[in-house]
Amino acid sequence: MIKQAVDYILALGPSIMLPVIMTIFGLLLKQGFKKSFTAGVTIGIGFVGINLVIGLLTEALGPAAQAMVKSLGLNLDILDVGWPIGAAISFGTPVAPLMIPLVLVLNVILLSTNFTKTLNVDIWNFWHLIFAASVTYYAYDNMILALAVGLIVSAITLKLADWTAPAVEHHFGLKGVSMAHSETVNFAPITYATNRIVDKIPGLNKLHADPETLSKRFGIFGEPLVMGLVLGMIIGLLGGYDVKGILTLGIQMAAVLIIMPRMVALLMEGLIPISEGARDMINKRFPGKNVYIGLDTAIVIGTPSNMAVALIMVPITILLAVILPYNGMLPFADFSVLPFTVVWAVAAARGNIIRGIINSIVTLMIVFFIATNLADLATTMGRAVGFNFPDGATSIAGIDLGSHVIPWIIVRLLDPSNPYFIAAILAAFVYALLWFWVRNDIKKQYAKEMGLDPKTLKEISTIANNSDTKNII
Repeated sequence: MIKQAVDYILALGPSIMLPVIMTIFGLLLKQGFKKSFTAGVTIGIGFVGINLVIGLLTEALGPAAQAMVKSLGLNLDILDVGWPIGAAISFGTPVAPLMIPLVLVLNVILLSTNFTKTLNVDIWNFWHLIFAASVTYYAYDNMILALAVGLIVSAITLKLADWTAPAVEHHFGLKGVSMAHSETVNFAPITYATNRIVDKIPGLNKLHADPETLSKRFGIFGEPLVMGLVLGMIIGLLGGYDVKGILTLGIQMAAVLIIMPRMVALLMEGLIPISEGARDMINKRFPGKNVYIGLDTAIVIGTPSNMAVALIMVPITILLAVILPYNGMLPFADFSVLPFTVVWAVAAARGNIIRGIINSIVTLMIVFFIATNLADLATTMGRAVGFNFPDGATSIAGIDLGSHVIPWIIVRLLDPSNPYFIAAILAAFVYALLWFWVRNDIKKQYAKEMGLDPKTLKEISTIANNSDTKNII
C-alpha cells in the first residue's frame, strides 16, 4: 500500500505535484485560494520550463561529450549510466518505500526542534537519500542499518542546506530557499575550503573572471549568449562534429544560458508569495526564526558563470578520466549533470570562473574516486532490481552516483575489515575539519548584503571558536 502510494506520487512528477503541494501550503499559510493556486501553478510552469531546458542540454551536450570520449578511444571497465538510471535503481530497492515517509517525518521533527530551518519539499530528489540507504542495505544486508544511514545523511544534508542558504539568497538571488540536494551541497565545505586555499596563493588569488567582468572587458564577446555559443562550438569541434553540428551545438548552448535564468525567474514569481507567507507566519508565532523551502538545485544551475564552468569542465572531465590513476569509470551518460556537480564549486568562488574551474577539478577528482569505489555496490543494486545492462557493460556507476561524499564516508566507516576503513576515518575527520574551518566564510562573503559589520563578524568568529559544531553550523 505504501509503495503503491509513493510510486503514484513520484510518477506524477514535480510539475504536477509541486503546484498541489504549494497550493495546500499557501492555504495553510492563509494566503487565500486565488493567490495560493496561482503561485502553485506558476511554480509548476517554471519547473516545466526548467526541465525543457535541461532536456535540451542533455540531448545536445551528451552526444557531443560521448563523441569526444569515442574519438579519444577511452576504454575503462566501469560505465557511467547516468543519473536517471541511478534514480530508477534507487527507487526500485526495498528501502525506497520506507525512506520517503521517514525522511518527511524526520524533517518535520528536526524543524520543530530547531535542528534545521529547511523544509525539504523536493521529494523527487529523495532518491539521493534513498541511494545512501540502498548502498548500505546491499553492503550489509541490514534494513535497520540502511534506514539509519539514510536518515543520518538526510539530517546532515538539512544542516548543509541551512548553512548554504545565505549563498542561495545573495549569490543566486533566491530568498527563502535552500538546496537540500545531498549530492551537490555535500561538496560545499570542500569547495569553500579550496577557495580559501586559493586566497593564500600569490598571483592566483588575484585572477578574476566572471560574466560581468568579461562583458565589460570584451564587450559582446563577454556576454553569456556569446560565451555559450563559443563554448558549445568548441565542444562540437572537439567531438569531431561537422560545421553544421558545431554551429547547432553552439546555438543550443547559447539558448541554455539565456533561457534557463528566465525559467528560474518564472518559478520564483510563484515561489515568492509562498515564501513570504511562510516567513510572516513564522515571525508571528516564532519571532526571529527563519524557515527555508528546500528545492531542486536545478533552479540555480542556469547562472552564466555556472554554465560556463560546466561547459569548460566537459573536456577537463574527460582528461581527468584518462590521467587519474585510481579511476575506472568511463564518463558517458552523465555529462549533462555537470552543471549540478559544479554548482557549489562556482558559488564558493562567488561566480569567479577561474576559481570555479579550480574548485570543479577538485570536485571531479573526488567524484571519480567515489564512483570507482562504489561501482561494485551500484552494480549489485542494479542487478538486484533487474536493471538491463548495456551491451558490454559489466560494472556501472555515474558522475552523479560518485557525488555522494557523505554516504561513501559512512558506508566505509561501518566495516573495519574494508581496505578503505582507515581512509574513511581520515575523510570524515578532514571533512568535519574543513566544514569547521570555513563555517563563517559564507557570512563573510555576504556580510554587506546581510547587514553584518566587521565587528559582528569578529564576534561570530569568537563565539564559533568557543562553541561546539552543532551550534555554529
